[in-house]
Amino acid sequence: MRPLTALASTALTIGLLGVVAPPATARDLPTVEPRIETPALFDDEAGGNANGDDPAIWVHPTSPASSVIATTAKEGGLYVYDLDGRQLQHLPAPAAPGRDDEPGRLNNVDVVYGHASRAGRSDIFVASDRGSDKLRVYRVDPAKAGRNRRPLTDITDPAAPFVFNATQAEVNNAETVYGLATWKRNSGTYVLVSRRHTTRLALLKLTDAPGGKVGYTKLRTIDLPSSFTLPNGQSWSPCDEPGVGPQIEGMVVDAQTGTLYAAQEDVGIWRISGDLTGSPVLIDRVREYGVPATYDADTEECVPGADPGYGGDNLTADAEGVTIYYGKDGKGYLIASGQGGDTFAVYDRRGRNAYLGSFQVGERGGIDSVQGSDGTMVINVPLGRRFPKGLFVTHDGANTPEALDPEGEARENTNFKYVRWDDIARRLGLTVDTTGWNPRR
Repeated sequence: MRPLTALASTALTIGLLGVVAPPATARDLPTVEPRIETPALFDDEAGGNANGDDPAIWVHPTSPASSVIATTAKEGGLYVYDLDGRQLQHLPAPAAPGRDDEPGRLNNVDVVYGHASRAGRSDIFVASDRGSDKLRVYRVDPAKAGRNRRPLTDITDPAAPFVFNATQAEVNNAETVYGLATWKRNSGTYVLVSRRHTTRLALLKLTDAPGGKVGYTKLRTIDLPSSFTLPNGQSWSPCDEPGVGPQIEGMVVDAQTGTLYAAQEDVGIWRISGDLTGSPVLIDRVREYGVPATYDADTEECVPGADPGYGGDNLTADAEGVTIYYGKDGKGYLIASGQGGDTFAVYDRRGRNAYLGSFQVGERGGIDSVQGSDGTMVINVPLGRRFPKGLFVTHDGANTPEALDPEGEARENTNFKYVRWDDIARRLGLTVDTTGWNPRR
């Protein structure tokens, strides 16, 4: 590994790679139907302040129908579901360390197969705890991955350090670990994370800790750009409240190529080496890219100006969850959520990541459609009778039916939807490949 390095966050001209398609609204796009949804999560005291965000699919080694989905719910912690959408387990977020400190707040989650440690090999989930500025690690017990069982055990090193901050006072200021993606190599298990309210990315390596616990060490950081030179020569930065930069959340590492794809919410999707070396390439831009805006302190909102037309056609900000569908011989797809448009864009996994099309997740049989998706994950392998040709799971940021609190106000309501991959493939003319890749190899 190289020593700590950084990319300057100065203005630069971005050359957009890939194929640009004509603009499309959600109304024009193919719609796929969810087959399963998880129970509602409510972001209030009665609901345990549970606000869904990001899913990760774990494939059972011998019984695919017993696979599970772990999902983050911010202050609500981690929820674990089976393939029928039933809750198997709830692991609370850590309590605040002091009366005036922030409590744990789990943001993004990913899965690692066969993580090697002194205690042996095990499958693990790794989550970013943005309230505590730490990672949390959970071991999966395949023998308990069935109905009414609790398959996850928290094995986080209690002495794990802050990821980006030095003191609890700094952690309380909320510039903490945010997005997350895992990456397994012959030399160990690595985790890529972003820092909230900034453009910083960090590369961490998981380490052994006493008692079979798992910790981590930070190897390298870089800063993605925060300002950009537009084709007209003007400098542009995304608008936000003073002191807040254009942050990154959705991330995924291509397990075979080691390529990191990172969604900068108000900018677009970056491609860069997973070891954070080399120069990043912006493969697609959000529609709002280049639009001048001014922050209004009275309304705490950004007031946009005239659109100069430099944005992309495929993603409406925020650019959010990104995931990879693997096929044989390097084929497959990169999928990204355009949160503002309630759509999902599909790109070729190979080469210059050409744009291939978009879809939305509609309603079916009492299950509502998906709006404001934060996190997604897709898997190509068969998962029993319900999902025989793969599974796509997405967060739904506006679950219905609406529920009211005792005062008659609508409760913030989120959950997760399960979609068959072959339904998506059929609507967009994509490939179904259930044997070209196995996450355990």
